[in-house]
Amino acid sequence: MKPAPFDYYAPTSLEEALATLSDLGYSGKVLAGGQSLIPAMNFRMARPAALVDLSKVKELAYIRPTDNGGVAIGTMTRDSVVEENPYVQEKFPLVIETIKYIAHRQIRNAGTFGGAIAHADPAAQLPALAVALKAKLLIKNKNGERWVDAADFFVGPFMTVLEPEDMLVEILLPPMAPRSAGSYKQVSRQKGGYAQAATICVVTLDESGRCKEARVVLFSVGETPILSAHAAKTLVGQVPTAELIASVSAVVAKDEIDPGTDIHGTSDYRHHLVDVLVRRSLTEAFERARK
Repeated sequence: MKPAPFDYYAPTSLEEALATLSDLGYSGKVLAGGQSLIPAMNFRMARPAALVDLSKVKELAYIRPTDNGGVAIGTMTRDSVVEENPYVQEKFPLVIETIKYIAHRQIRNAGTFGGAIAHADPAAQLPALAVALKAKLLIKNKNGERWVDAADFFVGPFMTVLEPEDMLVEILLPPMAPRSAGSYKQVSRQKGGYAQAATICVVTLDESGRCKEARVVLFSVGETPILSAHAAKTLVGQVPTAELIASVSAVVAKDEIDPGTDIHGTSDYRHHLVDVLVRRSLTEAFERARK
């Protein structure tokens, strides 16, 4: 199929792009990498009246280390560029580990870090990664800017707090705390395919080996990335034994998700997968944090 007719705009600066979005209002839609939006338009699942293509806005493509050991990533930075960045590889190995599961290399060459987050596909890796790493998201429009925590950004499938005139322009990842590590686990039908279920775990240990912080984020099993409240409540202050981790994963899988059944898997199967994946991911994250 072919997309419905639409108007096309190709601004060359952030200022021009924000002005264009302001003028278009609800008629406008940002085009970043287009790896999700264009297929949806071809099937007419998305029918924007106008596209605002950001590919010529070079000021939105960057990776900048912060003074405190974090990193700021421009929304138009290609996934493969993030994947190959030495600073990100050193400071945020979980980002690299996660990005490698995004489709295939050709897709990562075109897809953008911020575009995937703004698109808010509940089966996508980067929205969940942003929540797991406590990312802060810089949103701008013609009249100003604001910061939003990633955990507060997603409000439904393919829905965020962005207003029609808003644009996600930067993703700020804070530094990893000492004795912290993460782990990514997913199950899919084939390499590069959509996850039937997946989890990203980030943990921090104190000097005595007890859990100081635990962030368990689930995706492809709900309408948005799911940050487990039970995992944090149960693990913090405890020595993360195999028995405790198994208990946590079982409760998370039973009580904190309500997955549907689709062509990728049944609801019961996804409950089972989450139990297994959370247990494996937490175990690996704690092992890495001890090193």
